[in-house]
Amino acid sequence: MKASIIMGSISDKTIGDKVTKILDEFGVQYELRVISAHRTPYVAKDFAENAEENGTEVIVAIAGKAAHLAGVLAGISPLPVIGIPAKSSTMDGLDSLLSVVQMPKGVPVATVAIDGGENGGLLAVQMLSIKYPELRKKFKEYKEKMAQDTIAADQQLKG
Repeated sequence: MKASIIMGSISDKTIGDKVTKILDEFGVQYELRVISAHRTPYVAKDFAENAEENGTEVIVAIAGKAAHLAGVLAGISPLPVIGIPAKSSTMDGLDSLLSVVQMPKGVPVATVAIDGGENGGLLAVQMLSIKYPELRKKFKEYKEKMAQDTIAADQQLKG
């Protein structure tokens, strides 16, 4: 199982690190790259055309401002694409969110919250768990631990 995390800029690496932390926790292999839809469009095209052949099963695309990366990759590749809009210096990331989520009919991109690296990683795990039952088991355990942690926090408040 393999995910590709593609960042539009090295400044997106803090979000990419959140994705890789989740993938590491679940034992998912990944590659982390910087490919810009605008500055290196031919590299983006080559990546998207060959991702499946190169063993990628899900793509996570992180970009800010005119965040066309996820849409460009989804327009070329048959693989599922998860878009993570990055908070930008203008509009607090709303511009990025709209660029990622407003895809035309026929070019779906699953979109998580602005700077939502953790959820991007978790959604990639869920997508991969359709094919890999061991990931589904680990994901169920993750959710159970999250529930138990929340219950424990509630109990602490109750005293």
